[in-house]
Amino acid sequence: MQTLDKALAFQGLHTRPELFVLPNAWDAGSAKILESLGYPAIATTSAGLAFSLGRRDGEGAVSRSENLANAQAIVQATNLPVSADLENGFGDSPEEVAITIRMAGEVGLVGGSIEDATGSAASPIYDFNHALERIIAGVEAARSLPFPFTFVARAENFSAGIHDLDETIHRLIAFERAGADVLFAPSLPNLEAIRQVCEALGKPVNVVMGLAGSKLTVSELERAGVRRVSVGSSFARAALGALRRAALEVKNGGSFDYADAALTFREANTLMGPTPKP
Repeated sequence: MQTLDKALAFQGLHTRPELFVLPNAWDAGSAKILESLGYPAIATTSAGLAFSLGRRDGEGAVSRSENLANAQAIVQATNLPVSADLENGFGDSPEEVAITIRMAGEVGLVGGSIEDATGSAASPIYDFNHALERIIAGVEAARSLPFPFTFVARAENFSAGIHDLDETIHRLIAFERAGADVLFAPSLPNLEAIRQVCEALGKPVNVVMGLAGSKLTVSELERAGVRRVSVGSSFARAALGALRRAALEVKNGGSFDYADAALTFREANTLMGPTPKP
């Protein structure tokens, strides 16, 4: 599938009335597995990538070039549309955000998200006007691409410990008016807050799931108005958890029962074969 066709298919997922799940892959192999299960599109995860490189997330340890190289590998591994977690655009200025979006398009991504988080503990969120300028620059860069790039604007208040729903909604409304195609506020505290965000906006809202303790279902989220659900780094963390449990079983118990739940060699090898031509 060519980039334009992927972009149109991805755009179409956001215009249908029912919710869709956008799983997050952390490398080409995990992307192939997700494609084999019938998901319609894939997102990347910056945290999952950082963990696979042996680094912490959220500390600027993964560069823009590393992020986009990983995204390109995922694009090339599947025939699905791929959207990327582009963090804060890898720079404070609107110009850096625009560069990141244009580079994302060049590697075959058909969507991507930009945060209003600074990466600084002292001042974790960009002030409103600067955050808005960054989103405007990102939208303009997305519209300059030769295909419809789905631009996602993220308001990170709750992720940064700023539990102000009104301010979060205020930012999301401004980002929507600036032209963002999808709005996203990670770490909202409950279903009622999610519902209020969805009711305040006219464009699709993404909600991230897979956080420990959250028991919300796809059906509940759909009834609240959510149109897209991603899983962030939770699939990557699930894989790391399985690795740790297996290693502890061998180290502490001397048994190898973990193999019963593992993919067989034949299954894994088959999944990692050449990407079929569309």
